[in-house]
Amino acid sequence: MVLLAILGLGVLMAVHETGHFLLARAFKMRVIKFSIGFGPVLWSKKPRGSDTTYQIALLPFLAYVQIAGMNPHEEIEAGDKGSYANKSWLGRFLTIVAGPLANYVFAVVVFFFLVLAMGRADIDGLKVGMVDPKGSAASAQVQSGDEVKTVAGRPVKDWNDMRAEIQAHKGQPIDLVVQRGNEAVTLKVTPAADTGRIGIGPKEVRRPVGVTVAAKEAITEPPKMAAAMVIGLGRVITGREKAELRGPVGIVNEAAGQIRKGWEFFVEYQVILSIYICVFNLIPFPALDGGRLAFLLYEFVARRRPDAKVEARVHMVGLLALLTLSIGIFSVEIWKEIAKLFVKG
Repeated sequence: MVLLAILGLGVLMAVHETGHFLLARAFKMRVIKFSIGFGPVLWSKKPRGSDTTYQIALLPFLAYVQIAGMNPHEEIEAGDKGSYANKSWLGRFLTIVAGPLANYVFAVVVFFFLVLAMGRADIDGLKVGMVDPKGSAASAQVQSGDEVKTVAGRPVKDWNDMRAEIQAHKGQPIDLVVQRGNEAVTLKVTPAADTGRIGIGPKEVRRPVGVTVAAKEAITEPPKMAAAMVIGLGRVITGREKAELRGPVGIVNEAAGQIRKGWEFFVEYQVILSIYICVFNLIPFPALDGGRLAFLLYEFVARRRPDAKVEARVHMVGLLALLTLSIGIFSVEIWKEIAKLFVKG
């Protein structure tokens, strides 16, 4: 399961870089290398007559495309028609934006076939599906399958109504009455003081649909997911919500958990993760696609290119910051996994 989860993450990275690769080739840029994974090279091949070396490396958590002229430190000849640096503004812009766009299109297509195969996911009334083991609902012994009847003494009609009532009592112990089989059970829960959450999610049921409905779902749902991610990011930046940072180990563990629940859950997680990669890469932070797009937008507005050396330094600082953060998260995750082994032992 872990290997399948790692492969799933590698596929999403490859999809992202394929977007860059296809647009670079469409604008006749010279692609020097297309690598799936990084670290020691396991396999590589340069087809006859091609400028591109294709390779697979040991660690599949990243992929990259090396395009001639993209690195500002390269010596760029004015007559080199295959250089990224000598292409039109539109060609360079589309080549950069194609990576996140590829992840988004991938998510839409996969979601369409998921809905077509499994049906549309609808909320099953007020029945509880997911119970976060770290939430106050789990501490109060709320169980999957419970049907919520009242919150703080007030009957609730749907999940939005219930959520509003719970968040109106942040940090305050309240009674949660649930129907469990033939019995009404009263549980005492305390919504988190900052978010007002108790750690439950709705139970979903799948209803069969045709091609038209599946296509509509595939068009309308991914934008909602992306918007929710942007809103969540905004809440983190403004300090209204605590960031939950995950590295490769956390993502793989989550994916493996989804596989255990069923292939449809894993596929849906891949859709969500692909949209996340799209949104994350569009953040205007140095070294990310969004950082490069920010410099391109400056060029478009100012009608002149930014200083190549300044841009290179900015991206280098951003890359070092991302690597430092990634190594830190990865180290913490590894130590947690080691600690789990000792606890089990």
